[in-house]
Amino acid sequence: MLEAQVIMEIGGLPLELWRLILAYLPLRDLGRCGLVCRSWYDLIISLDNTRWRQLCLGCAECRHPNWPIQPEVEPKSWREAFKQHYVASRTWTKNAQDLESSNCLYLFRRKKDRRVLYVGYGCEFENLRTAVASANIYDRIMLQPGVYEEQNEIILKVPVEIMGQGKLGDVALLVCFDQQCPTSRLCNLVFMPAWFTPVMYKTSIGYVQFDNCNFENGQLQIHAPGACQIKFCTFNQSSIHFHNVALSVLESCEFVNSENASLTVEGSPTSDKNWACKHLSASAKSRTGLHTAYESPNNSDYSATGSPGANIKTCDILVNGDRSHAHLQSKCQVLEENTNDKENELNGNFYMGKDGEAMTLDTDYSDSEISTVSENEDDDQSVYKLSYHSHGLSHMLAKSIHCRPQTNGLLALQSDMALKSLQQELQRDKELQSVANSIQGCLVWKCVFRDGKGGIFICSQGQARLEGCIFKELTYAVRCIQNSKIVMLKNDIHHCKASGIFLRLAAGGLIADNNIHSNTEAGVDIRKGANPVILCNRIHSGLRSGIVVLGNGKGSIRSNQIYGNKEAGIYILYNGNPVVSGNHIFQGLAAGIAVNENGRGQITENVIRENQWGGVDIRRGGDPVLRSNLICFGYSDGVVVGERGKGLIEGNTVYGNKGCGVWIMSSSLPHITSNQIGHNSIYGVAVFCRKDDASDYLANQAGNENFNDDGEAASWENDLDSEDDRFSSRRPINVALIESNNINHNGAAGLYIKSSEALNIIANAVHANHDSGVAIFQSTQLVRIGNNSISCNRLSGVHVETGCRVELRGNGIYDNRSHGIISKGDGTIIENDIIGNRGCGLQLIQTADMKVTRNRIQSLHDYGIALLDQTKSLVQENIIFQGKSGQNILQQLSNNEDCIVQHNKLLTYKKKSDVTWKLENPPARPYIEGCTRGVSSTQSSQRVATVTTRIAARVEGRCHNNGSIFCTIL
Repeated sequence: MLEAQVIMEIGGLPLELWRLILAYLPLRDLGRCGLVCRSWYDLIISLDNTRWRQLCLGCAECRHPNWPIQPEVEPKSWREAFKQHYVASRTWTKNAQDLESSNCLYLFRRKKDRRVLYVGYGCEFENLRTAVASANIYDRIMLQPGVYEEQNEIILKVPVEIMGQGKLGDVALLVCFDQQCPTSRLCNLVFMPAWFTPVMYKTSIGYVQFDNCNFENGQLQIHAPGACQIKFCTFNQSSIHFHNVALSVLESCEFVNSENASLTVEGSPTSDKNWACKHLSASAKSRTGLHTAYESPNNSDYSATGSPGANIKTCDILVNGDRSHAHLQSKCQVLEENTNDKENELNGNFYMGKDGEAMTLDTDYSDSEISTVSENEDDDQSVYKLSYHSHGLSHMLAKSIHCRPQTNGLLALQSDMALKSLQQELQRDKELQSVANSIQGCLVWKCVFRDGKGGIFICSQGQARLEGCIFKELTYAVRCIQNSKIVMLKNDIHHCKASGIFLRLAAGGLIADNNIHSNTEAGVDIRKGANPVILCNRIHSGLRSGIVVLGNGKGSIRSNQIYGNKEAGIYILYNGNPVVSGNHIFQGLAAGIAVNENGRGQITENVIRENQWGGVDIRRGGDPVLRSNLICFGYSDGVVVGERGKGLIEGNTVYGNKGCGVWIMSSSLPHITSNQIGHNSIYGVAVFCRKDDASDYLANQAGNENFNDDGEAASWENDLDSEDDRFSSRRPINVALIESNNINHNGAAGLYIKSSEALNIIANAVHANHDSGVAIFQSTQLVRIGNNSISCNRLSGVHVETGCRVELRGNGIYDNRSHGIISKGDGTIIENDIIGNRGCGLQLIQTADMKVTRNRIQSLHDYGIALLDQTKSLVQENIIFQGKSGQNILQQLSNNEDCIVQHNKLLTYKKKSDVTWKLENPPARPYIEGCTRGVSSTQSSQRVATVTTRIAARVEGRCHNNGSIFCTIL
């Protein structure tokens, strides 16, 4: 009945009039009105943009709720923001510690008898020291406007609250406080150091709370078991030092013009916790970004999953505000819109250049056009033609043939290799989830660090958590060393004069969901045994590398977007050994990933695309595991293995690059296996002996990083044990090995060899390339080509130049548009099937010196074997089948006495015969008994191989030089 009467009374006046009346009520009366009934509560809530806003902005104890990051943006609720600050400002009074019996009476009478002591001219106390000496527990000392200076330390022995009257800046203290009581609070004051010490405030016992203060040119020192909470404060050329603190909180503060680190956290958190830790911990857990929907204001284009989209928009990245770089989405849209027009075309796909121009990536022939089987040929040809389609690598050939443009190819690719969100990563890693939720040490929320030397320095097993902060125009943002741990979430780190984040000396922790960009050195620098988790960050637009791992540095680098950096996206060297997985590394001005100077690492399931230099560059002892990556659309080569490079390169898709698919220097020792290498503009795989200008190239790849930073010895790369057994279980090789790869539809030769070292080419499918399948132009050491399928290439299957040494054994060489094998060099051709090529099956010319034995050869349009010029070869025990042509199946025009042809079986077809020619005993080569070696041994490589069949692109261009594109540019 009473409630109904109240509702009627409210309804008797317009709401606008009620709001006008209530706007004059103080805070306490507003709270009481809200407790009357639901209607009154709703009425009080409706004052959010009027009275509550006025109370919040008029409070001398706080500033704008979004200061200092976004003071121009209003909070969602002024009332809620004011409530949070009001509750936090009373933390200092929640002291549950038992006081001495002599002080117990103050606990019972403090609410009623709490005094306000006024200090200033004409007041009861003329100076601060006498007021502090006269204060009882929880008294408030109110300072009138003016400057207060003390010649000695002021010791706080009882809990007090010290406040300045008027606006911030009206009251200044040149005082050094030493807190020896359980709790205290200071508000609306300007602190400056006294003449005898730079320390403005220190405590090693109790809890101190600072609200809306300025600190000028001095220090705060908090020693365990002391603790603090600092909110809405400005530190100008000032710093805070935490020593073994269990828990302290800094929120909405600004640090400017620091001469050293603005914040130093030293020592592991003590187990001897302050009474306030439980209150600070409860508040922290309710507000941390992993428990709330807090969104960093500087990452506003992030989706709800923590990345710029979990679908195709994963690749829609803004680079300096220009969407022309985000061409994968546009590419997919073009394909989808033209599905009906394009589905019957063989090679009609679109690719956007780096400046947004449309480029048609096309090939002018199909696999069927290369094949000698044509609908226009006589029906009799099926009788002459030997069948070879069931050979040992036919499954790889099928993948190559079906690797055609599909209108939904890139959409499917994005689904297969989309970035994981932070929540997805944490859900699959419980240990990492525990690290992300840890609340210990120093907690820093929504603070700004700018225009100084250093942001935060954590050392000697210290722990810190940084969330929603901005670091800009500093020498470095964060430096973490000596077994310290850091958790960084949703921070913005940019325009640092050195690297953004340094991790050294076994430091670790979690760096996730940050925006790290435009730094002078690396975005993240990991070395000396540091082992952090780098997760779901955007690292871009750096003037050097995105991430550097060196000097035995480790770490797990997962699900990051790394783009637009001037040098390598990730640079690994000097025994650096990280795990790099699930990242998108794109649009870099140098290599996507560079591994040099004995760097290692496991690089798996990354998308590496549209980089100006090699997608992955391995040199000078670099020895990574490169597995199941998509390396595509680069403006140079896909993978570069330079001088003394090593590594296992397995199960990758190397696709659509403007240079070669894989570029290898002959002094290197890589193992290249089970990769899909297709539609690259020049060679599929190229091996060169010519040394490029490695020093110039390395300068472009990673820059001369400042590897000896302040105070570190130059011999750091040897200070830790360089052995790491994480990825050592690899098959040892002593000759560069290219095996079980699918090399197809490349703009020049499938494999181009110009080498001064031995090389093994085993069990590859080399198919439908625009030049020869395998072209050997220089090989002073023996090149072994065994058990390969070499088919449907535009020119010859295998081309061997003068002076080259080769061994061809167990290969199937089928349906090439020129000769099956043309050789001017030396070596052996043993037990190969050379069938269905447009030219001769085997043509030996000039001074070729080959041993040709136990091969099966058929040419439909030319001679099976042609021996010309000064050839001095031994041709024996071969089976040569007659083709359709009426010419002889063996042509010998060589007049060299050393050219011996003997014991060959020449088979001619008789129409009346019932005998059908077959390749049997053994079946069609390559014949690999008991296994199919072309299949990758890992499930992940099979997945990437499947992805290859979905990609929708063709490349244009022919070979115009004999080297990598970067050599031409230099």
